[in-house]
Amino acid sequence: MTLLSHFNHPINDSQQAFRHILKAMSEPGVQVTLPHRQGWGKLNPAATSLLLTLADQETTVYLADGLTSDSIWKNLRFHTGAAAATSLQQADFAIFHQEITAEQLAHCPAGNEVSPERSVTVVIQIASLHQGTPLRLRGAGIEQQRQISPCLPTALLNYLIARPKTFPMGIDFLFTCGENLMAIPRTTHLEVC
Repeated sequence: MTLLSHFNHPINDSQQAFRHILKAMSEPGVQVTLPHRQGWGKLNPAATSLLLTLADQETTVYLADGLTSDSIWKNLRFHTGAAAATSLQQADFAIFHQEITAEQLAHCPAGNEVSPERSVTVVIQIASLHQGTPLRLRGAGIEQQRQISPCLPTALLNYLIARPKTFPMGIDFLFTCGENLMAIPRTTHLEVC
C-alpha cells in the first residue's frame, strides 16, 4: 500500500479543519478554505480534508463511481478507520462528482422523525463556487439572506429548490472546489435569484 499524504500536523490541522467545517455549516453559503493542500486520487483537497477530519471507525463512506480506487480506500481505512458503504442507504458520508443524478439524490437517506441523524451528509465536488446560477439562501445562520452562485449540476439545483421542508429530517450538502468548501445544510431554504 502506498500511503497518501495526510495532515502535516494532524492534531492542529484537523482542529483547524473542524472549525472551518463548523463555520461553513453554521453560516450557510460562506466559503471556507481547508488546510489539506493535496487530494487523494480524484478526491479534491477539500473533500480529502473533510474525510480526514470527520470520518472515523464509526462512520461509513460512499464514493461515487469515478472517485473510488483501492489506494483511496486503503488510505481512508488507515488514516481514519472508516468503512466503505456498499450503498447510499448505509452511508454516513457520500462523495460525488459534479455529475450527480436525480436518481442518486433520490436514494440518499434523509432520516426519519425518530432518527433524523440517519441521514447522509452529501459532499459534491464542483467546478466552481462562484460561476453558477445566482441563488438566494435564507434560514438558520443567515441574518436576512445570502447570495451565492456555485456551479451546481441541474439535477442538484432542482432537488435543492424543491426539497421537502421536513426538519429535523433532511440532507446536509457540502460543496468542494479545490481547497474550498461551502455548505447548504438541511435548514437552509434556497431559491434562484
